[in-house]
Amino acid sequence: MNPHKIAGALTQELFGKLFSAKYQLIPNLNDLYELELAFYEQQILSDSALIRNGAYFASVGGNFTRHFLMCTGKSLKLPEHSSSRLKSFFEKNLFRTGYSTHGLFPYRGKFHPQMIKGLMNMMGLTPGETVLDPMMGSGTVLVEAALMGIRSIGIDASPFCRFMTQTKLDALTMSLNRARNALKNYEVVFDYFAKRVGKPVVGAKTRGKKVFDGMMSVMEPVAEYVTNADRTHLTKKQKETSDTYNFLLLAYLDSVGYSERSSRKPPIEQFKAILERYLFVAEKIQKILDGSELEIAPAKAMEADARDVPLEDKTVDGIIFSPPYSFAIDYLHNDAFHLNYLGVETESLRNSMIGLRGKKLSEKFELYQEDMEKVLLECTRVLRPGRICTIIVGTNNNQLGKALGINPKDVQGIHEILIQMGEKHGLKLIKIMSRPIIGISNTMRFEYIIMLQRN
Repeated sequence: MNPHKIAGALTQELFGKLFSAKYQLIPNLNDLYELELAFYEQQILSDSALIRNGAYFASVGGNFTRHFLMCTGKSLKLPEHSSSRLKSFFEKNLFRTGYSTHGLFPYRGKFHPQMIKGLMNMMGLTPGETVLDPMMGSGTVLVEAALMGIRSIGIDASPFCRFMTQTKLDALTMSLNRARNALKNYEVVFDYFAKRVGKPVVGAKTRGKKVFDGMMSVMEPVAEYVTNADRTHLTKKQKETSDTYNFLLLAYLDSVGYSERSSRKPPIEQFKAILERYLFVAEKIQKILDGSELEIAPAKAMEADARDVPLEDKTVDGIIFSPPYSFAIDYLHNDAFHLNYLGVETESLRNSMIGLRGKKLSEKFELYQEDMEKVLLECTRVLRPGRICTIIVGTNNNQLGKALGINPKDVQGIHEILIQMGEKHGLKLIKIMSRPIIGISNTMRFEYIIMLQRN
């Protein structure tokens, strides 16, 4: 082989072959699926749209993108005792997940917000249009859509997910004066919630059944977790009180969950550290928003069932969601600390959550398929013709193989099952990508991004 030919080939940059010099990519873009998303963003969006809503570009024609500006600066304010591995993770993933109010509450199995932004761009969603997440979890889609000027609706069967999502949305614009004062008096605030909500049991692995009479028992009258319709009738002062109360309550529940899993620090110190982080997150994004012309789009978080979406036919311009990893993560067990504090009966909720119904794994899988078919029927019903439904899902081949009594290598992927279901109900596959899962790779090594277009 000609050595000059080899040297010539190796001196070329792959990014330079895909993008002209005026497109500068975000740092630490290493995975193939990210490069794919960047490529499609550049193909689909105009330069001005890339600057406003691009996910994978640092600058276009010398102009910094809003995503780059939103992410630069210090990453999340982590407690001093945090491991070097955790600190390194957030520094490395600054542009993927450690920005905006996504940093409030570390919800397991959550999306990379940057990926969601890129996918919404691939789906052709533009400011003023509406996206639906029928299994919103921690609200990543709604927060990203709001920042992109895209209207959004999110539903989830879990009251805690609705509460968490609404609090993240409110933190984008809420007044932080009272929360700052609360930090100065964190001992008093901690004692207030400890008496009203309950004290953490350090090192506990489980918590008893419901001890409060519903979620309202831990809310002040003006700070109730109310619906969007109710919130429109609040005065400015009432809304500030409500927002601050929910912000502090989420921080307290976050600290409680951590304290009950770890005895590394006293619960009151955990609360202080987490409230400091929450304020840092909210102050950083609000400062960026105040210095830009970016308008926050309306977002509606609802407690509802994805098998019976409370929307009219053909009313959304895109759908993006991730079905529960029911064979790898028991979300109710994971959220038990917080749900029980909010007075939610977890076992009754289990019967209404997709992927958790049934006893044996084989029964759960059968019911999961039945439920997901209903979900896809609803997605077809509410999605406008020609628009896209994107699903991010993985398969635990080992667990499924064991449950079905077959070799894990012969297990049909859940993504393949969903593609077949979708095509049966008018959702045609137009794109599939895979991405590695880093955190639970011992159970699922990859998840798949499938994009289905409504006929």
